[in-house]
Amino acid sequence: MKPIPSLVFTLCLLLCTFGQKHRYLIEECVSKGYTQNSCQKVFCQGWQRCVQGSCLCKLPYQCPKNGSLVCSNDGNTFRTYCQLKSFECQRKLSRFAHRGSCSIQKMFQVVLEPESATSEGTVQVKLNPSQKTYICGEGWGIHEANVVCRERGFPEGADFIESVDAENLTLPLHCLQAECRGTETSLAECAASQLNQNNGKVAKVVCHTQHEECSSQEFRCVNRKCIPLHKTCDGINDCGDLSDEVCCRACRTGSFHCKSDVCIAEKYLCNNERDCLTGEDEHSKLCEKRPKTEPGEPSLRSREEASKSHTEATEEEGYAKPSMDEERKRIKTLFTQPYCGIANHTVTRRKRILGGNNAEKHEFPWQVAIKGERERISCGGVYIGGCWLLTAAHCVRASRVHIYKVYTGMLNSIEMNNASRTLRFNLKRVIVHEKYNPKTYENDIALLEMAPNHMGKCYTDDAVPVCIPWSKYMFKGGEQCKVSGWGYDEELTRQYALKWGYIYLMENCSAIYKNRYFEGMECAGTHDGSVDSCKGDSGGPMVCLDSNNVAYVWGIVSWGENCGVKGYPGVYTKVANYFEWIARYTGMSLIARYNQ
Repeated sequence: MKPIPSLVFTLCLLLCTFGQKHRYLIEECVSKGYTQNSCQKVFCQGWQRCVQGSCLCKLPYQCPKNGSLVCSNDGNTFRTYCQLKSFECQRKLSRFAHRGSCSIQKMFQVVLEPESATSEGTVQVKLNPSQKTYICGEGWGIHEANVVCRERGFPEGADFIESVDAENLTLPLHCLQAECRGTETSLAECAASQLNQNNGKVAKVVCHTQHEECSSQEFRCVNRKCIPLHKTCDGINDCGDLSDEVCCRACRTGSFHCKSDVCIAEKYLCNNERDCLTGEDEHSKLCEKRPKTEPGEPSLRSREEASKSHTEATEEEGYAKPSMDEERKRIKTLFTQPYCGIANHTVTRRKRILGGNNAEKHEFPWQVAIKGERERISCGGVYIGGCWLLTAAHCVRASRVHIYKVYTGMLNSIEMNNASRTLRFNLKRVIVHEKYNPKTYENDIALLEMAPNHMGKCYTDDAVPVCIPWSKYMFKGGEQCKVSGWGYDEELTRQYALKWGYIYLMENCSAIYKNRYFEGMECAGTHDGSVDSCKGDSGGPMVCLDSNNVAYVWGIVSWGENCGVKGYPGVYTKVANYFEWIARYTGMSLIARYNQ
């Protein structure tokens, strides 16, 4: 029997909706409820720190001391913007009011018209107790609306925005055009410039107050707002908590797709702020291709000159409001970040670790060799800073800490006791992961603490630690990485020279190894098996490079199905899954390149 037309239409609508939704959104990711406070996906603000995947409030004293005085809306003067935002982070009613001391009387207070309105109305700003001006309809967007609603006490942001005719309103000669990043909590933090009231349009907002079931054509934000599906993955924070932009397999026109599946607006590319976790939005090749100005736009110099003269003209009337966005970005640069992942060596391409080409001096400055009871190298390891190394749990035993020797700066194991650049260290401590299972290789990771030598050092002067990844979304299937070690070649012959090769991250390992593959494992190799780690490489690093060629130890050589077998890639311990575990022993400041 042929289905009736209405049923065909309904079925088509459902299928089209399903297809549209899944074309952009990654459902498995969406189910985890990531937001702008999920440091697995985004960078925390300068007044926050990343703890177990969430951006939590810092205490004000943990902020940099550099900055200028700022005033909060409750009359408190803070030494820096970061300190105020840290205070606000913990006490939600305290917000930024203006730059400078609170002894200087300034006002920039958002109100809605009519004055009896609470959650919707045309948007005005009080510039002093007797003077109000409207926010222009021109340039009015969801980022600005979300900030207004947040300031009005609606943390989930706006439901609806529009630019309305102001025929029945008494308009001043000028209105204020606001421009926000969308993360602000008060409109005073955004840029505001005076415009002539030419088109008679002013901004109107309806703040989100009700939680209803979303339709099949809508996306439910983590904060329970419903937005149209076509507004997901477009680089615009419609949800207000960014949950519509952090789980995208692709991005819509006008936005940029980060490797961590986050969409950012194209206007944020090449703006000297790293938005993608691995920095591809600021990659030099991308930025070289982008025009300095869009067709028909004035040059940067003319824009700056126009902005300067405009500000001078409007500051007298109290209308100019420079954004705090540059101050927000500057805060991130003031925190000490560990130097890691930069090898002092020209990047070259070679083929194999199994019988492949030798590594050269300074090519893998984080690679170490571990010698056990016998007079030969038993495993590899990787230097992560201070006196700390990472290796595989199956390489070491805590009870045998006194027998292990660590060799740094070594390229050939035959010369390990003679080469001038090779140093030997004893171990002070061996920490095997508490949940390591020697039968299944689950949690196959261990920390080694080196004992300082007679000079009080734990490493050579030219040592470079590798970086520790804090997010499991930094690198994904198909990306090229490097593995290195002194392991056997394809004929199972022991190798004495440090070798390395390119391998690729693979996503189908649960199908290959089935019940032998667990959370915290990562597969990598080549489709033909020509490049692989092998016996003797255990504990050594697999490093992946970000857009600036900074190396992260993405994997620790763990186990595999023999060596170089087609269809059976090597299995590695996925280091990003153990970031908090590592930090527990080393301290966060040693390994936290960002978000500390």
